[in-house]
Amino acid sequence: MLGFSQIKVSPSKTAILPVNPTFLPKSEDEKEMCARTVYCTNIDKEVSQDEVKKFFEARCGEVSHIRLSRDHAHSRIAFVEFVTAESVTMALDCSKQTLGTRPIRVSPSKTPIRARVARSPPTN
Repeated sequence: MLGFSQIKVSPSKTAILPVNPTFLPKSEDEKEMCARTVYCTNIDKEVSQDEVKKFFEARCGEVSHIRLSRDHAHSRIAFVEFVTAESVTMALDCSKQTLGTRPIRVSPSKTPIRARVARSPPTN
């Protein structure tokens, strides 16, 4: 109980700091990219990458990159990198605003958006 309310405590779905050191920014460039990136959850699975970009650009400033996850059961996640770090402050204020049919959650990103590495086909 906290005051007159019963509270529930659950493990976090994201670590405060990445446990895997391969996800930590390695260079000053990556640290700077990370400072310009937010992590968004609870994105309506019907919302397109272009809609996410328009949502944030209308409220926060120019977006340089977006990585939107594939469909999950009920919602999706996105990493949004802005041109300036000042846009991140405005983006954090977008938490609980509705995008599509869901209130999104916006957090500072712990990792920059990295270029996807093409995987080699398995050899038999």
